[in-house]
Formats: sequence, C-alpha cells, structure tokens
Amino acid sequence: MKHDIQVSQAKRLFELMDRRTTDLAPSVMTQPVADYVCHDLAACERAVLFRRLALLIALGCELPRPGDYLCDDFSGMPIVVRRCEDGSVAAWRNVCSHRGARLLNGRGSSPERLTCPYHAWTYAADSGRLLAVPFERGFEEIDTGCLGLVPLPVREIHGLIFAVPEPGVELDADRFLEEVGDDLAQFGLEGYHHFETRVLEQPLNWKLVVDTFLETYHLGTLHRSTIAPILHSNLSTFTPMGRHLRMIAARRSIEQLRTQPECEWDLVRHSAMVYVIFPNTVFIMQGDHLETWRVYPGASPDASRMHVSLYTPEPACSESAVRHWRKNLDLLMATVLEEDFPLAADMQRDFSVRNDHLLFGRNEPALQHFHRMLHDALRNSIGERDDRGREE
Repeated sequence: MKHDIQVSQAKRLFELMDRRTTDLAPSVMTQPVADYVCHDLAACERAVLFRRLALLIALGCELPRPGDYLCDDFSGMPIVVRRCEDGSVAAWRNVCSHRGARLLNGRGSSPERLTCPYHAWTYAADSGRLLAVPFERGFEEIDTGCLGLVPLPVREIHGLIFAVPEPGVELDADRFLEEVGDDLAQFGLEGYHHFETRVLEQPLNWKLVVDTFLETYHLGTLHRSTIAPILHSNLSTFTPMGRHLRMIAARRSIEQLRTQPECEWDLVRHSAMVYVIFPNTVFIMQGDHLETWRVYPGASPDASRMHVSLYTPEPACSESAVRHWRKNLDLLMATVLEEDFPLAADMQRDFSVRNDHLLFGRNEPALQHFHRMLHDALRNSIGERDDRGREE
C-alpha cells in the first residue's frame, strides 16, 4: 500500500475512533439463510466461481527454482503448477492423457520429463508435450501429438500465482485484480518466504468461513481475551475494489502514530489489513507477516476446505525464528478452532432448519460487498431472486 494511502487510512481510523463509530454502509442488508445450505447454489458456485475464475494458487516464493512444482486440487480440478527453466510458470491438469492417473503429488522439484507412474507415458515438463508412449504400436491409430497435458491459464503477478481450473479461459491478471493490484504491488511479496501451510476441513459453508474475517463487530465479545486486547472492536475502514475489497482494522498500538510525523507513519505495523481477492482468498497483512486463507467448498454445502499459509519477510533460518513463527501460527489456529469455528458450526447446523434471513448491519459493509459481488457473478446462472441482498 502506498504511503499516501496509509496516511489517509490512518487519519480515517483516527476520525472513526474519535467519533466512536466505524465505516458504515448506506443501509442494512438481508442475506437468505438458504444460500448457506442450498445444493443447487453450491453446484452453481463450483461451476462458475471455482472453474471459470482465476484462483490464487500460491505465492511465487513457493516455487523459487526452475523445476519446483506444487499440486492443488482444492477447486475439484487436479492442477500442477511448475517453475519453468526460463523463470516463468506453467500450469496443467495433473492428469495423464492415457488413463487419467496423476503425474505428481504434493510439492517438490521435478526433472525435465514427467513420467506417469501407471504406464510410463512421458511428457516434457516445461511444455506438457507428450514425448514417449511405451509400446506405441498399441496406439498407432491415435495422433499422440494431440495427447499432451492439458494447459491451464496461469499468470504470476506481484509475487502471486493465479490459475484458472478450466482450459481456454482468458486470464488478464491486471484486469482481474482491478484496484487491489496497486495495493498488492506495494507489499513486495516477491521477497517473502513461505513458512508453513496447514489444511483445515470444517463443517461450514465456504462463505461462512470468509464471513468470519469481514467485520470487527464480534471481536469484543467472541475474542474478548484473545484478539480484543490487540485490535479495536467494531472499528475498521472499508474500501470496495471492484469485485475485491479491503478492510483495515486498527491495532491498539495505532495511537503511537498520533505523536509521529506523518512522513514516518507505517500503518501496516499498526493494523490488520484484510483483503478478499475474489472469490475465495482472504489475504491478511498482519504487521510483520502475511496470512492467506484460500477457502473452497467441501463435498456438500455444509462443508469447506481451506489452505492456511503463513509467509514471512525473512526466511526462518534459526531455531528461534522457527519457534517464533510457529507460535504465531499456533495462536492463529487456536483462535479460529476454539472460538470462531465452533460457534459458526452451530450456526451452520441451525441454517438447515431455518427459512429466513441473516442481517448484515450498516457497520458490516465488507460483508455486504462480498455477498453482492457473489450474487453478481452468479446472476446469469442462478437467475434473479427477489429476496437476495434486499436492503432494509
């Protein structure tokens, strides 16, 4: 984030703090409970949001050397992303053209050729071209030149790697990121280092997981002894950024800025900057590190899977550094697993027997924006619903 924007956002937080308020939406919004349990809507979300849109796969620092790869199947489509010899990234369906076996698993470094573990069909690692078919005479009536790996749209920008799970979709990363790209470019993510990723599965609709991050209204109640001593409750700025959004919550240490010259203000150190990179990534600059939550639907509307990753500005090369960052990650996990998610799981169970609406207050503008953008993205597939996103 550029320094002049940091200053303007800090001033806005001070103004809101002094007036004992927060950024407000024009009106209250209602959200159908059915949106968290509907099987038809869940199928629509998978087909549109998690097949045809660019999804954050990783930070570029997770593939530091040519030959490094990682596999991802959270969207339901098996994907492999690999750093090529020229430093670019390529992505394919992680599926052999012969019988559909996966070529790679997890993450690591691959040779220049990828060989299927089932029947040893071999592909060029950089291009995906089919190089060798054992007993080729058994397939002589087929043009094996057309049986390379299926390429997927992929782009690395501002230290972030995005891919589209379906082939043939245009991926213009600058256009996709819209205004949020300017902020992301300023964080210097190319210099960050991957510390650890944990995979969580919860009995929650994926949207309910994202909702957890999009207001500070609950901090003083649910997180009274954990987060509330660190962050102000019910205080944040909100900025819509096309389909994406930015919400900045103030750390209690922000008061230190009042005594410093504006030219020295560093809002990143005194806030939690929460972005939603549409549709499913919660990106949080936490002062001295970065967290990403890549949230996906589970097997049913009341289930979700998420990749929770922590990145640091310096590599954790010493035992003390490893202990420090692991403690940070453990505290984060304890907070969501012991406070946020148990409460949300009760809500999710109750949704199945309700036929009414949730309320998103004027003090929850980020929530309102997120769900409006989802509705807009799905409109052509689900049709208009009179009761969705109605303002009070």
